[in-house]
Order: sequence, then C-alpha cells, then structure tokens
Amino acid sequence: MDNLDVTVLRALAEWRRSGQRALLATVVRTWGSSPRPEGSIMALCESGAVMGSVSGGCIEDDLIARFTRAWVGEGDDAASVGGPPVFAKYGVTADEAHRFGLPCGGTLELLIEFDPDAETLAELLAALEAGKLMQRSVRLPDGAVVQRPAATPATLLADAGQVVNTFGPEYRMLIIGAGQMSEYLATMALFSGFAVTVCDPREEYRSSWSVAGARVVSDMPDDVVSAMRPDRRTCVVALTHDPKLDDLALLQALETEAFYVGGIGSRRNNAARRARLKEHFDQTDESLARLRGPIGIYIGSKTPPEIAVSVMAEVLAVKNGVALPRDMEVAQAKQVREGMA
Repeated sequence: MDNLDVTVLRALAEWRRSGQRALLATVVRTWGSSPRPEGSIMALCESGAVMGSVSGGCIEDDLIARFTRAWVGEGDDAASVGGPPVFAKYGVTADEAHRFGLPCGGTLELLIEFDPDAETLAELLAALEAGKLMQRSVRLPDGAVVQRPAATPATLLADAGQVVNTFGPEYRMLIIGAGQMSEYLATMALFSGFAVTVCDPREEYRSSWSVAGARVVSDMPDDVVSAMRPDRRTCVVALTHDPKLDDLALLQALETEAFYVGGIGSRRNNAARRARLKEHFDQTDESLARLRGPIGIYIGSKTPPEIAVSVMAEVLAVKNGVALPRDMEVAQAKQVREGMA
C-alpha cells in the first residue's frame, strides 16, 4: 500500500489525465479538536469518487453533494468550480460541528483547488516516488502551482497569498528476515503507509513470501542497509534470530539517521547480542544506546501476529514522537511481573 498522500495524488492525476473534472481539498487550519491534522488531503472526482480524508466522513459527504451538483451547474458552488481556489470552513457553530461529526469545539478550514493540472501532478508524483521531499505552493488569486524540492519536512503554511504544503518522502521499513512474523509486520507497515523492503539471503524463506506490496531482496542485510542509506523516516527491524544476518545489519543501521533500530529476541538473547557487539566489534553502551531490544511494547503477546502488533505499535509511537511509559517496555514489564509472581 502506498503512502496515503501518494495514493490521493495518484488517483487525482488519473482522473485529470482521463479528462474528468476533480478537486483537491487540503486541511489548512484547525481550531480545537479536529479529526485530521493540517496538511491532510483528499481528492474528489466529478463522478463522486473520493480518495483520502479530511474528517471522519460527514464533511466528505457534504463535499460530494455540493460539488457533484456544482459540476453540472447546480447549487451555490456552481460559479466556483471553474475558477481559482476557494476556502470552506466547517464546524463554526456547535450545531454545525455536530452535523459534520466534528469533536466538541472542532473547526477546520479547507482549501479547495479545482481541476489541478495533470502534468504538474505527474511531476510531483515522480519526485515523491523517487524518494524526494517536495514543497507544493498554491497561489491563491489564480491557483498557479509551484513545486520544488524541500530541504526538510515542514508544517503547512497558509497566508493571504499562498498555501504551501510539503509532501514525502515515504516512511520506509526494512525488515531483516522473511519469516512468518515478518509477513505480519510487513502487512501492518504497508497499511500504515510505509514502503516495506524485506531482506533475506535464504532462498527457502524468500520462496514462501506471500505479502504483496513489499519489495523482497536477497542481498546480505548489512549491504542492503548500506544501499538504502536510512534517513530519519526509515526504521530497521531484525527478525531472523540469526546473528550472522542480524548483527551486522543492526550495526550498519546504528550509523545512520534511522529513527528506529531494533532486533527481535528475549531479554537473554538481546543481552547476548549486546555482549557480542561489544566483544567483537568494539561497541560500547553509548554506541549501542539507540539499539532497541527486546522490541515491541508489552501486551502479553505470545503468537507471531501478537508480537508483530506490539512491534508495530512501538515503531509508530517512536515515529510519532510519543514517549512510552517505562512499564510498557517488554524487559521492564516482564521483570515486574516476575517480581510479583
């Protein structure tokens, strides 16, 4: 599954390339509680087809009703659909917030662009699919769009003259090992919007891989890490239990900006891994400080899918900047439970 923004933009580009009328809606401001953050996008086709989301569903329904009518010349919005971008605000009153399913006190404002240029969208998609971070600026008086590479991720900017949104690159997950647990983790990572690469030089594991959408490679894991050049939107998860495959890949990942680096295993196995890395690769407690293990959050998981859920939850928490309580760490929770037994 693609990154959600890429999915929305790709659908929009297809509609426009086929000659259909369409719009792009972007959340530009929120007040109070809001179902979707600023910068969230959705696309709407004249047929009523929708991709993406700007709320929990009720606002989407209203946009469909308003603009499918407008495209056939009916309703108050008919005069707008061929012109420059317009703003639409939802949840101004308590009654309206209730009507559109917004949380108490929630208000959001959308920028609506009509019939974005298909070629310009294709250029943006090509850049995002190449792993570039892109800035898209919309000039409000006439809807002119300027797209350029961006140096760093940025929050949406909206002023009297323009709206600037930053897209991509995709979050990436590299999984070392193509076993059963890797399939569960890859599935969850894909529907969470990650681009997933699975690395396993063992043909007997690769041959039984069954998760569509994940790229499977056969090179040695440390070489794959080096080639991927993990950045701050990349996580590396080792799941083979084989030191020959996991250890060097984890070491290589620790030298990058990867936001999450961790390996599967019990407390004893993780202690043994750290001891090996110190003894044979001159590592220290400081150099291994970012190495996570046992990975996951403590949910009492026993089966491969449950363990994969706990790992994915920890990855998402780290990605989203959430500091998990120490008693949710696997090692700490198990130690406490053993003390209570």
